[in-house]
Amino acid sequence: MLGITRRLDEEEERVNKWVLPLCWTAVLLDGFDLVVLGTVIPVLLQEKLLTTASASAVSTAGLVGMMLGALIIGTITDVVGRRKVMIYAVAGFSVFTLACAFAPDATTFGILRFLAGLGLGGCLPTAIALVNEARPQQGGRATTLIMTGYHVGAVITALLGIVLIPQLGWRSLFVVGALPALVLIPLMVKHLPETVARTAPALEAVGSLFKPGLRKATIAFWVASFMGLLLVYGLNTWLPQIMRSAGYELGTALALLLTLNIGAVVGLLIAGAVADRIGIRPAAIGWFAAAVVFLALLSIKLPGVGVYVAVLLAGCFVFSAQVLVYAYAGRVYEENRATGIGWAAGIGRLGAISGPLLGGALLTAGLAHPWGFYAFAFVAALGATAVGAIGLKAKTALAPAG
Repeated sequence: MLGITRRLDEEEERVNKWVLPLCWTAVLLDGFDLVVLGTVIPVLLQEKLLTTASASAVSTAGLVGMMLGALIIGTITDVVGRRKVMIYAVAGFSVFTLACAFAPDATTFGILRFLAGLGLGGCLPTAIALVNEARPQQGGRATTLIMTGYHVGAVITALLGIVLIPQLGWRSLFVVGALPALVLIPLMVKHLPETVARTAPALEAVGSLFKPGLRKATIAFWVASFMGLLLVYGLNTWLPQIMRSAGYELGTALALLLTLNIGAVVGLLIAGAVADRIGIRPAAIGWFAAAVVFLALLSIKLPGVGVYVAVLLAGCFVFSAQVLVYAYAGRVYEENRATGIGWAAGIGRLGAISGPLLGGALLTAGLAHPWGFYAFAFVAALGATAVGAIGLKAKTALAPAG
């Protein structure tokens, strides 16, 4: 009997070892999507496939698709099981991303970006739910670790754009973005564990987010996720231009964007370990609070290496704060974990849409520096307040794991 139990434990451990790398790769696709449009837009404008207005519409269409994908697919995965949903979400994103390479006009391109966003939006909550279940004692570390894939994907895509677009054109970037599915999907089919599906309908799964003891936490998670993604997308979109308006050279401004994302990866690796040691709730509050400090510091024109250090530290805390919200949700929600994370991520996508709009409005008004950084610091403060409002009733996430 002991031998059978040991073999079952070994088999479970073998399966769980695959969950993290497979989910990390799926989240890397989210990083691809973060920067791919910004990478190709200058060429699309030059080739007159897009205008400035249609480029904004295409960008918004993709984000709306991701929002709906997170809301709908995140809920469905609690009903039909995570493995099946994850495989179909990756397949759908990859097929429509490949189709973007052959879009003949702006309307078709926008529709395909929306459809790709649906699949991609479902990947994130499902991936976080899977790793939380595979590594329940390392929820903070596992969640932040897979989210490093987000920024690794962003950096790789930017570099691929530099190499591929001059030689093969913008369409090649979307072909490359679809290729990981050729390896990822067969590995998921073989190695992702099956999960037990809920027998309750999807609407009941959503309703469970508002049952006694969770109602306040659910609203607070939505607010925190909105604020967190507003910062992520607002800074990634407008940091170079804000720094230009502060008097920095273009090369320096672009280097600072890279520094911001390097800081994000470093911060994610640190934040997970800290959250598992002191608890996710205090870590998330602390990370948002630190983001307030370093975003406000960027309002000062720092000399020499000082600005790079400040941007690096801002990246460390801004992006990790958002991910700790997901990790916290993964601990608070149990049977409805993917639904809870999916709705937090989906509502957060409204923040992703609002971030670039806020930065653009401040730039148009000539207030980007220093008021842009004050505005972002205020958003981070609201994020910290929202996490604090989740309250002490969510006891499972207040203490260190293990």
